[in-house]
Amino acid sequence: MGILAWIIIGGVAGWLASIAVGRNRRMGFFANLIVGVLGGIIGGFVMNLFGDVGLTGFSIRSLLVAFGGAVLLLLITNWFSGRR
Repeated sequence: MGILAWIIIGGVAGWLASIAVGRNRRMGFFANLIVGVLGGIIGGFVMNLFGDVGLTGFSIRSLLVAFGGAVLLLLITNWFSGRR
C-alpha cells in the first residue's frame, strides 16, 4: 500500500476513532493522522496474529482494521493517562 493510501486511510481512521473514544475535541488533524497510521500498524499486527491479512490496500476492510487499531491505541493511552 502506498504512502498516500496510508495517509488517507490513517487520517480517516484516526478521526473516526477519536470520535468513537470521545477525544475528538482534544485532537487535531496531525494527531488523528498519527493515531490512524499507528492504528493501522497495530490493527495489521493483531490481524496477523489471528492468521488473517491485515491491511490489503485502499479498501473498506483496511479502514476497519486501521480504525480498530486506532481505537485500541486510544483506549490504552486513555487508560495510562487516567492513572495519574
